[in-house]
Formats: sequence, structure tokens, C-alpha cells
Amino acid sequence: MKLLKEKLNIDFMGKRKHAVIFSSILIIISIASLAIQGLNLGVDFTGGTLVEVGYDQAVELESIRSGLAASEFGEATVQYFGSASDILIRVAPREGVNTAEISGLILELLRSGGQAVEMRRVEFVGPQVGEELTEDGGLAMIYALLGILIYVALRFQMRFSFGAIAALVHDVIITIGVFSVLQMDFDLTVLAALLAVIGYSLNDTIVVFDRIRENFHKMRKATPIEVMNASLNQTLSRTVITSLTTLLVLMALFLVGGEIIHGFSAALIIGVLIGTYSSIFVASPVTLALGITKEDLMAVEKEGADQESHI
Repeated sequence: MKLLKEKLNIDFMGKRKHAVIFSSILIIISIASLAIQGLNLGVDFTGGTLVEVGYDQAVELESIRSGLAASEFGEATVQYFGSASDILIRVAPREGVNTAEISGLILELLRSGGQAVEMRRVEFVGPQVGEELTEDGGLAMIYALLGILIYVALRFQMRFSFGAIAALVHDVIITIGVFSVLQMDFDLTVLAALLAVIGYSLNDTIVVFDRIRENFHKMRKATPIEVMNASLNQTLSRTVITSLTTLLVLMALFLVGGEIIHGFSAALIIGVLIGTYSSIFVASPVTLALGITKEDLMAVEKEGADQESHI
């Protein structure tokens, strides 16, 4: 491993302009998609009734949609849920009609076609609860970013803190953007995955920042660019191995974990890929662009030296 670190000499900082262009394109696409078509919010956020039914054989979505369109549930959303015989139906909240009545009416309507239909699951979220979950979820993400900003500033230096936050915001925007572009379901499990992505990406960034701070003390004659390139090369093998092993587990969850955690695992896969990229090509370049120098970190070493001399 040590020999591998010594052989690696990739000019990451020399490619930072290309990384800026690439990241800017992804962010623009993400923001544009969010502005134009938004997110495909689940019942957790929008409120309403979710009904999962199972057929004894594969069924066409269009036949179900046409049947619902001819009834009072014309605005319902219909999609497959894992297989062509499992159907998920979302119905917007209705005043004066409870969940049992809605699910019963839908089941009766589906069975009117002569096919055997089994009720699998019924969930209901009121519009007020959905609104509160949306607000609380957004606040949770903001509080997490503020806490990270303070933590990194205290552990390293304020410029490092802004670099870490830039990488995390970059990861969140692009991950949400992918869900918007593909119109994948965005529910509470995906929000939980986004918070996990923030923690994963931060951990990777902290490892890189630790090595940068250490090398600023060791490589006294090197420029900030040389220090960052050396640090990124030294931590690259650790970053790649950690990401690959994490992705193996997430791919298993995505492929065989079932439809319930499909969005959760997809968000984590996207987040790990983007987080690995941002810890190399976003966090460090932003810190460098803010003008970090060895003098900004020398004070920490002098303070420690003074304490040792008093001892």
C-alpha cells in the first residue's frame, strides 16, 4: 500500500477547471429539472392515500388507469411496485372520505374487471402531516450543514469549512437532481438517505483534510497545490477501496432488497459516487481557491510547541 501511494502522482489540482465545468453542468441540469418538473413526491410529503394491490397475473397499467379515469379516482397515480402483477395507487387527500372507504372503493373498482385482486397495503398521510414532514425534512438538512460548518471550522480552519460545505451542497443538489430528472419517488426514506450521504461525504472529506493539514506541516517548501496533490494521491487508495466496498453492499440492496428500499438504496448509490468525486474535485479545489496557505495552519503547530515547552 505504501509503495502504491509513492507511485501515484496524479495532478488532481491541474484538472480542477475541468471538474468545475463538469460539476456546473450537473448542477445546472439538476436545478433546471427541479424548477421545471420538480420532484415526484411520495405520500409522505404530499399527503393522501397509498394503496398496494396484487394481481394473480401480470396486468397492464393502462387498463387500470382507464378504469380509474372513468370513476371518481381519475387523478390517481398508478405504477408497478416491483413486478408487473403488483400495483401501487396513490390518491390525493379527500375531505369527508376516510382511508377505509377509499381503499374499499378502489378494490371494488379493480375487481369489477373480473380479475382476482388482493389488498396488500393501505397507508394514509394527512395533508397537514405531509406539509410538516416537508418543512422538518428541509430544516434537518439545513441544521446538519450548519453543524458541519461549525465542526470543520473548529477542527481545521474556516476555509476548509467552506470547502467541505461546498462539496456537501454539491452532492445534495446533484442527488436530488437525479431523482427529479428520472422522476423517481422521493419519500422519507430518500430524505434519510440524503442525510446519510452528507455523513459519508463529510467523512471522506475529513480524511483528505487531515492529510492536507499534516502535509502542510511536513512539506514546508511545497506550494499549496503540491501539498493538496500529494495529499489526494496518498488518500486515493483508501477513498477508492471504501467507496467500492460500500457500493457492493448498496448494489445488493438495490437489486434484491425489494421495492420498499429501492429509492433509499438508489439515493445512497448516487450519493456515494458523487461524494467520492466531490471529496477530490470539489472540497479541496474550493479550499485552494479561498487562498489557504501553510501560514493559516502553522499557528496550530506553534501553539502545540509552546505547550510542550511549558511541560
